Amino acid sequence: MSDDVGTRLRALRSLRGISQRELAKRCGVTHSSLSLIEQGKVSPSVSSLKKVLDAFPISVGDFFTMDLESRDQVFYTADELADIGSGDVVYKLVGANRDSRALSFMIETYPAGSDTGREMIAHQGEEAGVVLEGEIEITIGADTRVMGPGEAYYFDTNVPHRFRNPGTRPCRLVSCCTPAKTF
Repeated sequence: MSDDVGTRLRALRSLRGISQRELAKRCGVTHSSLSLIEQGKVSPSVSSLKKVLDAFPISVGDFFTMDLESRDQVFYTADELADIGSGDVVYKLVGANRDSRALSFMIETYPAGSDTGREMIAHQGEEAGVVLEGEIEITIGADTRVMGPGEAYYFDTNVPHRFRNPGTRPCRLVSCCTPAKTF
């Protein structure tokens, strides 16, 4: 039983990105006690375990029934976003390492004068986005519009489309499309 508690506690702590020292501070137990529990050398009482779990917070029941092994990564640092762009355009894909994605969520950067290519793009699905800085010219079918910060778009990607930065500064936007593209 103590091995299971220790293994589960270490997995939960790692999943939440909390160090042993930080967890010890949060729940008011010593760092050495947490270390011994995680190593399976000490079996905590139910009240001690509850005190530790309250720092997450998670119930004792949820702690023992949570599937901690097969969880996909949830949080990503800037360095963990995969650049799947080509040419000058940078597409930072969130969740590139997930086995099954229902959507593609990206931070896109278009240097001044860059574009997605001369040819219009079309694929099954939907796409939405919001401009964070700079400006982007978006052509969807026969409609073209230059958009600036705070402006957003949403369209059916079966309609041929193209993105171009006509400005003198880089354009950054956040976008999402379905189904998830395989890059």
